[in-house]
Amino acid sequence: MRTNDDFGAALREYRARLKPETVGIRPPTPPTTRRVPGLRRDELARLAGVSEEHLKRLEQGRRRPSRAVVDSLARALRLDHAEYARLCLLVGFTASASSSLEQAGVGSPP
Repeated sequence: MRTNDDFGAALREYRARLKPETVGIRPPTPPTTRRVPGLRRDELARLAGVSEEHLKRLEQGRRRPSRAVVDSLARALRLDHAEYARLCLLVGFTASASSSLEQAGVGSPP
């Protein structure tokens, strides 16, 4: 069984590769330099409907997410089915059936 640290690392990896413009976050005016590649933690938390503090604890391996939180994060991160299955596996869930994935919006077009 994997540790929550692996889940946190996967979240950071997925968050880093997603551009803010892709999810509809407009650049600030005047433009500022982003300190992290991809989405910031607060942006992902807002998109997934979880608190920034909860997301921080998930990334640090201090909390174990529920299935609903995993689904919300996968939807916000626009993960495909394989990535969603990896995230589920890292916290000890089996990947949902395809109908559950579609209901969660995972792997569907943006």
